[in-house]
Amino acid sequence: MTADVHRWAEPRTEEERLRFWERAAELLSWEAPWHTTHTWTPPDPETRRGPEIRWFEGGRLNAAVNCVDRHVAAGLGDRVALHFEGEPGDRADITYEQLQDRVNQAANALEALGLTSGDRVVIYLPVLVETIVITLACARIGAVHQLVFGGFSAEALRFRVQDTGTKLVVTTDGQYRRGKAVPVKENVDTAVAGLTTDAGGTVEHVLVIRRTGSEIPWTGRDLNGDGLGRDLWWHEVVETASTEHAAEFFDAETPLFIMYTSGTTGKPKGLVHTTGGYLTGALFSYLRLFAHPDPEQRKQDVHWCTADLAWVTAHTYEIYGPLAAGATQVIYEGVPNVPHPGRHLEIIARHRVTSYYTAPTLVRSLMGWFPDGVPADYDLSSVRLAGTVGEAINPEAARWLRTQIGRDRHDEHGRPGLPLVDTWWQSESGSTVLSPRPESPGFKPGSVARELPGWRADVVDDQGRPTSPGVQGNVVITRPGPSMARTVWGNPERYYSSYWEKYAHAENGRGWFLAGDAGQYDPEGDIWILGRIDDAINISGHLLSTIEIESALVSHPDVVEAGVAPVYDPTTGHAAAAFVVLTAAARERIPHHSAAESDLISRLRAHVGQVIGPVAKPRTVIPVPEVPKTRSGKIMRRLLTQLHDGQRLGDTTSLQNEPCVPKIQQICQTLGTAPVKENAPQ
Repeated sequence: MTADVHRWAEPRTEEERLRFWERAAELLSWEAPWHTTHTWTPPDPETRRGPEIRWFEGGRLNAAVNCVDRHVAAGLGDRVALHFEGEPGDRADITYEQLQDRVNQAANALEALGLTSGDRVVIYLPVLVETIVITLACARIGAVHQLVFGGFSAEALRFRVQDTGTKLVVTTDGQYRRGKAVPVKENVDTAVAGLTTDAGGTVEHVLVIRRTGSEIPWTGRDLNGDGLGRDLWWHEVVETASTEHAAEFFDAETPLFIMYTSGTTGKPKGLVHTTGGYLTGALFSYLRLFAHPDPEQRKQDVHWCTADLAWVTAHTYEIYGPLAAGATQVIYEGVPNVPHPGRHLEIIARHRVTSYYTAPTLVRSLMGWFPDGVPADYDLSSVRLAGTVGEAINPEAARWLRTQIGRDRHDEHGRPGLPLVDTWWQSESGSTVLSPRPESPGFKPGSVARELPGWRADVVDDQGRPTSPGVQGNVVITRPGPSMARTVWGNPERYYSSYWEKYAHAENGRGWFLAGDAGQYDPEGDIWILGRIDDAINISGHLLSTIEIESALVSHPDVVEAGVAPVYDPTTGHAAAAFVVLTAAARERIPHHSAAESDLISRLRAHVGQVIGPVAKPRTVIPVPEVPKTRSGKIMRRLLTQLHDGQRLGDTTSLQNEPCVPKIQQICQTLGTAPVKENAPQ
């Protein structure tokens, strides 16, 4: 990909913005050109319908062809597409030509199983080469894919299967988790029970990859009369198929995938992303943020996005964006500290990773694992830039990332010089909305800076008026890019009520998207994300940011991670409860319930008061083994509130570390720190 997108002018007028996105879309291969670049039908409060958003109408393309075939046709078939690292230590390098053969085999297998354009496929897999293969095969034939994190429960999987009317579920016999082979096929059996075609549902087949050799139950019943059993082996169905496949081309607005959001309350929302607009946003933003600015140097790029493939970050910056650019990248199956805490560092050194994109929570984990810094025997000199996503990175973690992962990069004054793109975006936006530019000389740890070209965002008050610098407001997207989700699967009213209702009146009814995050401008006009709107804590009239308090706690040498949540207080209405993960050294010094622990808690409260102010001191500081986090690395603060206050817990299936929940619950119950609410039901 030779486009020098770093030199493209920032569009200022609406006409320039549309021309900008036309230019970005021209980076893709289209079987037929579009006749209309963009149309926008405003949200309708009366019918409670969100806006109708359309990009590149009339244009026809195929996402898999753009990610694989065109690079092979351009003579890049020998280029490595994927450096795969399995958790047990197995490795494989897959070229674009090999990837093309595998995707074609999987596409033929899907069609042989009766899958056609518009059918839904649930992919319940870890980070494997086959996960990317089946994802692209779905895109190749027009089936709508929905990736589900392999650690989700049968209940979470069942909801997604039922909500989408899935025809095929793809899974493994087992998965490697923290050094152990864990059977998962039983979860699929539980999830599809009663949802198969013979029971009045939609599921016809379960396609199983042999990964661990685990003993699994097997169902051979023919459910749809095709002469095949319900359960089928990948190696028998896919790997025996032809490597030749004629791709079909689809309208730009054809659904590509469904991405479910999860929270501690309410059912997950299935966001629908369409092909042409999403792929345009993914490719442009990958090139702008992560590719070498000199197109001639990109053949040396090795990109690594550490997210699980089921998360939207991986869809955009681990599947579609890098592959559409013809890039080489790393995919890793396991967790970052198996078999040792330096696993990520080892992988960076082995594959000469140039761009390392990860979550602030993982950076803070590395800080705890390497309190004295990264050992010198890890060669990290290849890293050209780093990126973070999930939450705004706190200053301590940003400095560590630049000085440790980027220790070989310095500016002309000898200061840390590793570019850091602290990206802000969402499952809903599909690609990055706000981010510092990699070449930007100013570095503000924690600021997401300004919009990427082609997007418009703002920080406004409840009436839609722009906020002054230093004043907290609501982050809104006023001009979405083409990768924006179009609706919520099967529930367009929820799309309106969740995102558009509050500011449907904006700009004489054009409507703005409510992101759900609080933010503020600084005097230079850069945006800082302060956390979810409902994560802000109002203490005696003082509105405090949970992220700001967490950053203060993490800056203390005894704290690795912190999650701060608003909890009930009979006097002030709300108070801050801080759940802290201590360093190994601090844990060794402080036996449970000792005077030393009380002293440390007092010192941590005082530290927050010194860094921010007395009003920000947490009422309670609770040492915990972990803080609950989603697969995207976001701390589940509402869940911390529920655990602390003894409330009924919501959905916890989106957590990457769900086993920590009962442990925190037991700690809260033992400490009894939650005040009893007056008139609360007993």
